[in-house]
Amino acid sequence: MKDKKINLTFNGIDVETANSNRSSICQIGIVHVVEGKIVDTWQTLVNPEDWFDPMNVSIHRITERDVRESPTMPEIRQELRRRLRGQILVSHTSFDRVAFERAMNKYDLEQLQVAWLDSARIVRRAWPQYSQRGYGLKNVASDLGIQFKHHDALEDAKAAAQITVIACRESGFGVDRWVRKLPVPEPNSVRAREKMTYKGIAYEDLDGVVEELRDHSLVFTGTLRMTRSEATTLATSAGCTVTSSVTQKTSVPVVGSQDEYRLNGYKKSSKHRKAEQLIAEGNEIQIISEQDFTELIKTITNA
Repeated sequence: MKDKKINLTFNGIDVETANSNRSSICQIGIVHVVEGKIVDTWQTLVNPEDWFDPMNVSIHRITERDVRESPTMPEIRQELRRRLRGQILVSHTSFDRVAFERAMNKYDLEQLQVAWLDSARIVRRAWPQYSQRGYGLKNVASDLGIQFKHHDALEDAKAAAQITVIACRESGFGVDRWVRKLPVPEPNSVRAREKMTYKGIAYEDLDGVVEELRDHSLVFTGTLRMTRSEATTLATSAGCTVTSSVTQKTSVPVVGSQDEYRLNGYKKSSKHRKAEQLIAEGNEIQIISEQDFTELIKTITNA
């Protein structure tokens, strides 16, 4: 496989967010990979014009004060366009892609015109041991001997890029072939109606389903706009397992609005606090808002 010439030219990206709303991007890291080697990097703090959850701050150490003089998303949109437009863009799991879609919609900006590629989905197919679990960035990087500072956007982007290069070489599939095998849905934006292609290559869905939340263990907490029954039905139809409590097996807590009269003096529900405790202990858990959940669900039900 090593002697086979495959396409290993792409960009890698990662973001950190100020709170559980994925549109609250406060840091972006980008790496440019040419023929399997990182040749350039770029990172910036971003003022999300949003509140900072102390839990998020405890993870990435970025505070509201740190970004006070940083550019907003509209102010860096042109730089993102210059660096990324028309190219393959790798992120580990779909959450970074959704964050960008949400942030662009927030400011009514044109979506990133890129061919998104999920390195976690590559990992799940390239190596059978990760097909169902263990495909988080930290775990895979550790297994491959990749050292990095987790929850720093540039460091995470580098790790995702390195993982992608190794997986491509071992599978014999270049990034362009993975793009065809692992399509992503169109951005949910009125300004992005045309189906994305990469250099004229149309996406082909070999699996028959777009994986965004599939195989994840979800827990709902707080008051949702929809009923719990409706939310559970949507989640299970997407291939998720819905549980009533937060455990180490939980991967995605979905947070609705919080009723202060039912929280016994706390600002967050017991499930929310338990998830944050597990994150602090090193568990790979992504807390998302109900709006993020519904956006991810749309990518599956509309696929």
